[in-house]
Amino acid sequence: MAEKAHYIDVQTSKGTFKVWVEKHGDNPDCKILLLHGGPGSSHDYMKLCEPYFDKAGYEFYYYDQLGSHRSDKPKDDSLWELPRFVDEVEQVRLALGLDKTNFILMGQSWGGLLAMEYAIHHQAALKGMIISNMMSSVPAYGAYSKVLAESSMPDDVYKEIMQLDAAEDYENPRFMELLIPNYYEKHVMRIPFDSWPECVMDAFNRINHDIYIPMQGPSEFGVKGKLADWDRSQDLKDIQTPTLVIGGEHDTMDPKHLAWMAEQLPHGVHKECKGGSHITMGDAPESYFKAINDFLSHL
Repeated sequence: MAEKAHYIDVQTSKGTFKVWVEKHGDNPDCKILLLHGGPGSSHDYMKLCEPYFDKAGYEFYYYDQLGSHRSDKPKDDSLWELPRFVDEVEQVRLALGLDKTNFILMGQSWGGLLAMEYAIHHQAALKGMIISNMMSSVPAYGAYSKVLAESSMPDDVYKEIMQLDAAEDYENPRFMELLIPNYYEKHVMRIPFDSWPECVMDAFNRINHDIYIPMQGPSEFGVKGKLADWDRSQDLKDIQTPTLVIGGEHDTMDPKHLAWMAEQLPHGVHKECKGGSHITMGDAPESYFKAINDFLSHL
């Protein structure tokens, strides 16, 4: 049962802002803080975790990062920097009273990047970490996204999508007309688009482009924003936190790279969910949540 949602004050160089959190469950040994994707999306699609986490008896926290749907949305590009987001997560952790005896950080996509960065700076606070659907190198991710698109699309479709992408003609209806069946339904969530769960559509529709564009850039095929050069591949060896690296067989993130990440982590475990894609919790939930349960049961 959910407790009443509440706000946490976050201190920044630009003043104090409020971020939204909501607690579910009660477990003194396993408290999971969920980091949503984007940047600038919302926690909504993470509701896919709820029936599985409730059944397992975990305590978990939905959390909209600063600038996201239920949290404050300051209009200041200087706030959309990775170190500030890391500091925000630490302030949220302290406010919730999470520590090394119980704190599990679970990040999906951009949330996985943020989790890795957090662990590099604050691993002493962590009991465990789950990196879901995120590679340790943004340049490698960008390169893979183009290889994946070219290998999985008909030649004429790939050529037209790349022309639209190069022209940054993202408002052209033809772009989504091509992207949905040829990329989203193959590599983002392998369910017919018109059947995607409401919570997933809510997260997509609520993306704050004032954050997403400066950090990620406008393209699905490569990162052109502030995160373009982010790469922590050589730092994985320094993360002593037990970590599950998980993704889908058809993910936008290279499954081979995810497996390699787990090998670099001193206490890393890898799971590739057959049949799943980027939102693996939505299209391969049984194998996804079984892997999480197995991982957490050994902490």
